[in-house]
Amino acid sequence: MGEAFLDGQADAVIVSDREGYITLWNPGAERIFGFTEADAMGQSLDIIIPEGLRARHWEGYRETAASGESRYGAGDLLSVPALCKDGRRISVEFTITMLRDAAGVVIGMIAVLRDVTARFEEAKALKKRLAALEAAGQEATASVASS
Repeated sequence: MGEAFLDGQADAVIVSDREGYITLWNPGAERIFGFTEADAMGQSLDIIIPEGLRARHWEGYRETAASGESRYGAGDLLSVPALCKDGRRISVEFTITMLRDAAGVVIGMIAVLRDVTARFEEAKALKKRLAALEAAGQEATASVASS
């Protein structure tokens, strides 16, 4: 039943080990990122992390793996840019869950990711339009005040 659930997920489900190597890559991850399961298995998460964000990502990843604590609460959505196989950058939101052994030691992490690029671009366009309208309104007000 678990495999059917993972295979039917529209979202990407990615499991990585303690060092950040991919151990599970579902069809949703393939659809979103373009890497096949064969491409991704055993690879570093770097395949989907933009180069400029890798140092920060690995600092947080290692800290979380070592401490067993995440600064993000259960269910908190993280929003970050990600890379696709064809080099495109997309915007993703995701949650993480730690995998622990019987002694409670973190042995990996599960991330469930969703492509929110379209929504992110719409919000960016709306903010730009709002800023332009506010600037035009301020200009009109200034013009009336100086008359």
